[in-house]
Amino acid sequence: MAAPITVPERTFAVCRAASLFCGMRGWAPVREMPLPNGRRADILALLPDGRFAVVEVKSCARDFLSDGKWPEYRDYCDLLYFAVDLDFPVELLPADAGLLVVEGREAALVREAPAHPLAPARRRALLHRYAVTAAGRLAALQDPAGLAEMRAALLVE
Repeated sequence: MAAPITVPERTFAVCRAASLFCGMRGWAPVREMPLPNGRRADILALLPDGRFAVVEVKSCARDFLSDGKWPEYRDYCDLLYFAVDLDFPVELLPADAGLLVVEGREAALVREAPAHPLAPARRRALLHRYAVTAAGRLAALQDPAGLAEMRAALLVE
């Protein structure tokens, strides 16, 4: 008999499937994206038309009920989605957000997110933050030793 899946494993699986969902639609997802308000979006995806979507991953009902931060993500996206697995009680989720339901590595769009367009200045600032974050992560993957050297040099200054 297989051991039950842990909450961190479930969170990782839902996040992975949601990221694949984004990629399959031509969206460019960045996981654990720091936002200007100090929050961190599970996934911030740049859509081909320049809009931003936040995908908030919820692993269980307790995760959703104990997290009052998600409404603050609306200020930094045009579209807000929740991503959950098949066991999640979806009636808990707000009707004014999109919904992705995950099974294994696949995610299905159950409800489209209503649009709430960002102001142009906020979009521009968010795009800059998104690009710097994504480029920094790519550089770290391409040259981990260089990243370590840079961090060490910054500590000395």
